[in-house]
Amino acid sequence: MQTEQIKNLVVDSLDDMKARDIIILDVRGRTSVTDWMIIATGTSNRHVTAVAGHVEEKAKDAGLRPNGTEGRAVADWVLIDLFDVVVHVMTDQARHFYDLERLWGEPADSTSQENSAE
Repeated sequence: MQTEQIKNLVVDSLDDMKARDIIILDVRGRTSVTDWMIIATGTSNRHVTAVAGHVEEKAKDAGLRPNGTEGRAVADWVLIDLFDVVVHVMTDQARHFYDLERLWGEPADSTSQENSAE
């Protein structure tokens, strides 16, 4: 499966489960861990867990084996590693605290950050 297809599958899965504020960050050349980060917000710890589970299920249905999943026990931030795409599903509080958009996003005048599912 191509990276663009994985990104679309993840965004569709997040949207299916009513995740909020879905953004896609292009981190190519800034880290060797992944090429893309997709960040979304769940409305509660249960919602974060359900959203992450749905993403994993859809990825597996498409023949992808996640490299790993972290954070399910606490469920304020669940990370799903799909190699070229890393998915972060977070509570609103965790998202604001860790502020991954500021950490990994491009400067304000750059166009390499994509917003989607508005």
